[in-house]
Amino acid sequence: MKRMHTDRILMLSTQICVNLWLKIKVFKMKQLTVLITGASEGLGKSFAIESAKRGLGLVLVSLPNSGLEHLANYLRVNFNSKVLCIELDLTKNDAAIEIFEKLKERKIEVNVLINNAGLGNWSWFEDKNVDFYRTQIDLNITNTVLLTRLFLNHIDKNAASYILNVGSLGGHFIIPKKQVYGATKSFIGYFTRCLQLELSGTNVHISLLSPGGINTKPELLVMNNELKGFAKATILEADYVAKTAMDGMLKGKKEIIPGFANRILVLLDKIIPGFLKEIIIRRKLKSILAA
Repeated sequence: MKRMHTDRILMLSTQICVNLWLKIKVFKMKQLTVLITGASEGLGKSFAIESAKRGLGLVLVSLPNSGLEHLANYLRVNFNSKVLCIELDLTKNDAAIEIFEKLKERKIEVNVLINNAGLGNWSWFEDKNVDFYRTQIDLNITNTVLLTRLFLNHIDKNAASYILNVGSLGGHFIIPKKQVYGATKSFIGYFTRCLQLELSGTNVHISLLSPGGINTKPELLVMNNELKGFAKATILEADYVAKTAMDGMLKGKKEIIPGFANRILVLLDKIIPGFLKEIIIRRKLKSILAA
């Protein structure tokens, strides 16, 4: 009888500790405010919804007239979220500075930065003009670097803060028709890994997200549904990628690769000799040309 009484006390104590831990975790989440770029659609929108579910405050950045305020109202009504919308073109020279000036004016301190905004394409190099590539490089690279630099000035270095840079598996592999996009994502990977070394031992945790294909637009959904076998297994839903990425970021993971099939691809890339990869790429290029 005494043994049963002791076991019951132990179980109750354990439950109290678990509940206390969960309350502390929720409280910590509520102390975080996240800045998300490219937040009005696709993966950025999924990041916003996932952050709202976790109780984070939100600063959402996207182009004017992109439906950002509609998303903000949805988050306020459904999750009681505090949301600030900043509508501007991130390729403007002073866009990054303008964002942090607005935060200063409103006395908002962000401690999570998700560099999500980016411009992709699937086309031969000569099919796009100079203006397109300038915009792509400014958005994918320059914007990420400048926002990260200003974020490090903005944060309280004595408290935990997080940076999530959205790269791509395209930054790991040579992919025809993704020459500049893939190069910008390779830059993001290199940039993030360097910062991880420079910021090691501090309260700043920086992660690289390297997703494969994501169903973010109706046209991509149609195209991805035509894939078969292993290729189809690499395609993931934006909500799943956002949840996996935020779980990994808050755990301090250095690189987050959502999906088992995508992790297998990265592993194979490390063990397959370079000349074999080149043969595979050339065969893929021939099939694209024949299509």
